[in-house]
Amino acid sequence: MLNFYSRILPMISVWMRDSRLHLIQFSLLLVIMVMLVWSLFIIFLGEPLFDIPECQLRGITYAAPLRARIRLVILDKESSKQDVIKEVRENEVYMGEIPLMTPSGSFVINGTERVIVSQLHRSPGVFFEHDRGKTHSSGKLLFSARIIPYRGSWLDFEFDPKDLLYFRIDRRRKMPVTILLKALGYNDEQILDTFYDKETFYFLKDGVETSLVAGRLKGETAKFDIVDKEGNVLVAAGKRITAKNIRDIEKSGLERLRVDPESLVGRTLAKDVISANTGEVLAVANIEITEELLAQFDINDVQEIQTLYINDLDQGGYISATLRTDETADQHAARVAIYRMMRPGEPPTEEAVELLFNRLFFNEDSYDLSRVGRMKFNTRTYEQKLTSEQKASWYGRLLNETFAGAAEKGGFVLGVEDIVASIATLVELRNGHGEVDDIDHLGNRRVRSVGELAENQFRSGLSRVERAVKERLNQAESENLMPTDLINAKPVSAAIKEFFGSSQLSQFMDQTNPLSEITHKRRVSALGPGGLTRERAGFEVRDVHPTHYGRVCPIETPEGPNIGLINSLSVYARTNDYGFLETPYRRVVDGKVTDDIEYLSAIEEGRFVIAQANAALDAEGHLVDDLVTCREKGETIMATTDRVQYMDVATGQAVSVAASLIPFLEHDDANRALMGANMQRQAVPCLRAENRWSVPVSNVPLRWIVPLPLSRVAAVLLNMLMLTVW
Repeated sequence: MLNFYSRILPMISVWMRDSRLHLIQFSLLLVIMVMLVWSLFIIFLGEPLFDIPECQLRGITYAAPLRARIRLVILDKESSKQDVIKEVRENEVYMGEIPLMTPSGSFVINGTERVIVSQLHRSPGVFFEHDRGKTHSSGKLLFSARIIPYRGSWLDFEFDPKDLLYFRIDRRRKMPVTILLKALGYNDEQILDTFYDKETFYFLKDGVETSLVAGRLKGETAKFDIVDKEGNVLVAAGKRITAKNIRDIEKSGLERLRVDPESLVGRTLAKDVISANTGEVLAVANIEITEELLAQFDINDVQEIQTLYINDLDQGGYISATLRTDETADQHAARVAIYRMMRPGEPPTEEAVELLFNRLFFNEDSYDLSRVGRMKFNTRTYEQKLTSEQKASWYGRLLNETFAGAAEKGGFVLGVEDIVASIATLVELRNGHGEVDDIDHLGNRRVRSVGELAENQFRSGLSRVERAVKERLNQAESENLMPTDLINAKPVSAAIKEFFGSSQLSQFMDQTNPLSEITHKRRVSALGPGGLTRERAGFEVRDVHPTHYGRVCPIETPEGPNIGLINSLSVYARTNDYGFLETPYRRVVDGKVTDDIEYLSAIEEGRFVIAQANAALDAEGHLVDDLVTCREKGETIMATTDRVQYMDVATGQAVSVAASLIPFLEHDDANRALMGANMQRQAVPCLRAENRWSVPVSNVPLRWIVPLPLSRVAAVLLNMLMLTVW
């Protein structure tokens, strides 16, 4: 808990350790009429004016002043040379106060101790799901994808019941996804080339032949005899082509296959067909071949054509069908269509159209995927495991090309490759390959602690300061201004005060007894700004999930409308650098349980077989039983000892501090245990705490008492001394 606040304000890189001075550099580039102003922020945190007890007595906030030394470098725009410095002005600006965390993990705000409850929210990244057949009356699964940034516009992709693919920006009106692809710079042929494999047909004097790809014939019905070079029939007409037939065809060495010209009718052209005689475009890409079109090919002596490889089994024509509904002609028209959807009623000037489109997903000031979102995005799209068939298909080639061709996959804005890879993954899901994501999986939910929450408030306050500075610089008398005249820190200070004083996640610390205090600090909530609400939170998000094991207590939660939305961390749970919850396990090597402790997140845990803490061991730490009760991918299995990779560290690992104090918890009813865990926090504290488990008791999950916080020890000792003297 103590390290939660250490992440405060990464945008200005202030670390709150020992209240020492820390320096950062923050640059701001402003262009005005006659000069270019470059501001260098050197921000440092001072010492608090009063200590914690004094702040409590005086009813003030325990905070440290934040000051910035700002240098304005004014460049001479009239000079013929670039970056000629005309004048430099520098002074120190007061930026308000930053509340400091006490050693016990709380904050003193206006003389009272408060706790900032950590928020469990949906992680940034890309997520794929379907509607479980609830939307359409036929029960058809409608797949969708959503790219969620840490800050910026949401981008949704969704199939409709007609298998057309659409996109939405910030849940606005849906549009065909090919409009977005055209806005990114793709034309019709490039779109089809990206999302489809091709079939090439050669027009000969005595018929039509096609390049043979044996794997594509599996499951198809042969419309004519397939013969090898010696004339032997490999597959008779009317027979379904099996895996054995595929192997026979590959062994025969056939490179081309003779086909019936009538079988071309209904196929979709992948490229424009141009007459070799006249140079005339006979047919454009993405139209279906008809008998009349075949006759035109014959008249104009067309030698070969390329069509899209589409079948009813695992290669649908979704992008092709969507492209036919798209009425935009080129990139500019597509961007204008997006502008009119985002800004209805406003005139789409060329400059406004370009500015809006670039700010949607490609501008660092308005869009931030975050380090967590980039990691999740890359893991879900580029680093997923593909089958051999997928690797050989358009999808495998696309992922390799986009990942290798991206300039920087560590960037925190979306790239063209990212959007294309997301669409391709969604199409591949609709084709029947891959699995959708579980939004309640703890690998898709992360903890936003106090530092991160305060950072967001600081950013909003700083953005208001930026707007005020720009307005001040545009005034006529701006030439003789000093940094103190430009910057008013009240918006920053007001944003911080509002967060710590009245935010839904800022609460008076529960000090009924030591257990209530430590439980309050280890609480995680799905409510709050940017989170869920009680009214729209369904059963699934409140329910216990297999990934909660060792991370979130399945027992301790409030009764009533907040049930399942407010939880407590398990005894040994902690957060990693990305904000995901981790729990410790003992490493098992060749059936021997070692003392090496490794913390695993829910994402990592799914790859391992994990034994329970009560598994029988011999004196040397080897697993005794041939079959051990284990967990694998959220399911309970019986595994042989050679498969076991990790083991729980303790039997009480799955529950919280309060639940672990219940004796014989495993024999208690879940509802009674929930009430017991909550009511222990309401117990009147004893002046002299007694260890009720001083006599060893079997099957007790955790034989301990919650330690009295150090901040309370002095007060208790003083009271005991006064009672003794009295």
